[in-house]
Amino acid sequence: MSAKNMEKVEQATNRKNISLPMSRVRLIMKSSPDVSCINQDALFLTTKATELFVQHLALSSYKNGSGKETNTLSYSDLANAAEESETFQFLTDILPKKILAREYLKSLEEMEKDADNL
Repeated sequence: MSAKNMEKVEQATNRKNISLPMSRVRLIMKSSPDVSCINQDALFLTTKATELFVQHLALSSYKNGSGKETNTLSYSDLANAAEESETFQFLTDILPKKILAREYLKSLEEMEKDADNL
């Protein structure tokens, strides 16, 4: 990680302000049946932790991704990070690698043939 990126991460960590809307985070937290009330401090910390996690995922994906030359981050970079990194392995269902429809249909046909052969 470059010194410039490290500086940005440190600034984001040290700031009291946050970028994600706390109302949305509260809504997501309240969607759990186990949550009845949410303390303001817990809401702030959850929002900040989410923000830092997303930042870490983006930086890791960018660092190992294909968009360094063009200074971009693509969906495939995120999907590769989820698949290849043990840290982000739990995201593979949420960030699957994209495949073409014809490839998917071909794999379905092969699975049907295998099932018929049994």
